[in-house]
Amino acid sequence: MPLSAHDFAAIRLTLELASLTTVLLLIVSTPIAWWLARTRSRLKGPIGAIVALPLVLPPTVLGFYLLVTMGPHGPVGQVTQTLGLGTLPFTFAGLVVASVFYSLPFVVQPLQNAFEAIGERPLEAAATLRAGPWDTFFTVVLPLARPGFFTASILGFAHTVGEFGVVLMIGGNIPGVTRTVSVQIFDHVEAMEYTQAHWLAGGMVVFSFLVLLALYSSRRLKTGFT
Repeated sequence: MPLSAHDFAAIRLTLELASLTTVLLLIVSTPIAWWLARTRSRLKGPIGAIVALPLVLPPTVLGFYLLVTMGPHGPVGQVTQTLGLGTLPFTFAGLVVASVFYSLPFVVQPLQNAFEAIGERPLEAAATLRAGPWDTFFTVVLPLARPGFFTASILGFAHTVGEFGVVLMIGGNIPGVTRTVSVQIFDHVEAMEYTQAHWLAGGMVVFSFLVLLALYSSRRLKTGFT
């Protein structure tokens, strides 16, 4: 059998992590993207830069500071210990928190672009019909921004699946708890188990291709190209 029980456990854990992270990212990113798309505040630039930091920061740098922040002596770690939750590093919950930070720009930016593309006219038309802000958002903005949510969901999920540096820094390498597919591949290569590494790495290549194919196909359909 090319794949072992540890391989399947890593695949299952990775899918669980990516699914939960994507849901949380959509919840967190939607108000951030809406604010960035609508605001004229001077804070738009700095906040936008903070959101985009994971695009340029080495994953190990982000992982290190998250590890310090969520560790026993960090501010978040002290709060979680006070609440009786222990510390987040080297737990699945810690992986989720780190993944949300690391994949944030991959969800915020597509949503921001979708919100900005809507323009003012639909919102003004809704206002003339006396629709409130919440009604306008749920009945006008969300349907028009649906392609952006589709793109954001796929990118957030795929980016989380492919994490390595942040996952290794925050979660370590605990089988069934924090060992994801990317870490499992690393373990196989370290042990010179190239056949198993090929199966997992090849699966990641196919997955990445299908993600890009879905994105480009959806964009072609949206623009009406044949």
